Amino acid sequence: MDVQGVGALVAGGASGLGEATARALAAAGAQVTVADLNAEKGAALAAEIGARFVAADVTDPDAVSEAIRSAAEPQMGLRVSVCCAGIGWAERVAHKGGPHNLEYFTKVIGVNLIGTFNVLRLAAAAIGENEPDGEGERGVCVNTASIAAFDGQIGQVAYAASKGGIAGMTLPAARDMAGRGIRVMTIAPGLFDTPLLAALPEEARTALGAGIPFPSRLGRPEEYARLVLEIVANPMLNGETIRLDGALRMPPR
Repeated sequence: MDVQGVGALVAGGASGLGEATARALAAAGAQVTVADLNAEKGAALAAEIGARFVAADVTDPDAVSEAIRSAAEPQMGLRVSVCCAGIGWAERVAHKGGPHNLEYFTKVIGVNLIGTFNVLRLAAAAIGENEPDGEGERGVCVNTASIAAFDGQIGQVAYAASKGGIAGMTLPAARDMAGRGIRVMTIAPGLFDTPLLAALPEEARTALGAGIPFPSRLGRPEEYARLVLEIVANPMLNGETIRLDGALRMPPR
């Protein structure tokens, strides 16, 4: 699919992987809508790249629907939806202080998994209203999991469960939407140089990068964005979770 002139939504698009994706889509000619809780960063990014901004919590159906309406306004309609929104929490199943906090487990599942599905279901419904292109395609949805979906470390039970759910729903969602010409893909990034890791000392960041087989460095957000563009362009990419991790397999801790 050619992104020139199409409507594109990037949920969680104000920073990190989402920001890089919004920039790449806009540079490629898409009419981008950035949706994020961070209104200050989101509005500033949108103004810089010529996009629209909608303040939205991915777990809020009304807010996501408003963002999708904005993204569907271009003449070609919403054709690309990318969800990068997510949070983390570190705690063991049980520890000296007691059992894992159920509220935080529920929160991580709610934002990462249910929030991603909320964006997916609403975006797919909007994309389904489009006229198909010459190959019968109406659009594509790209979700974000993590290598923690497969290699969850100690203390990552909530995060790994949420990201494993995203990976697990990719194929059935793609099969659900195949008859309407909508593709569904997931990217599972490894260790990327995002605001989450930016808080670590440089020595720690270098050490993390050195543990990646090749290239032995942290991933760059623009490399995630580049894969999004390739997924959009290649119609045979469907129903798959792609690990983007430099051959990294996370140890237990």
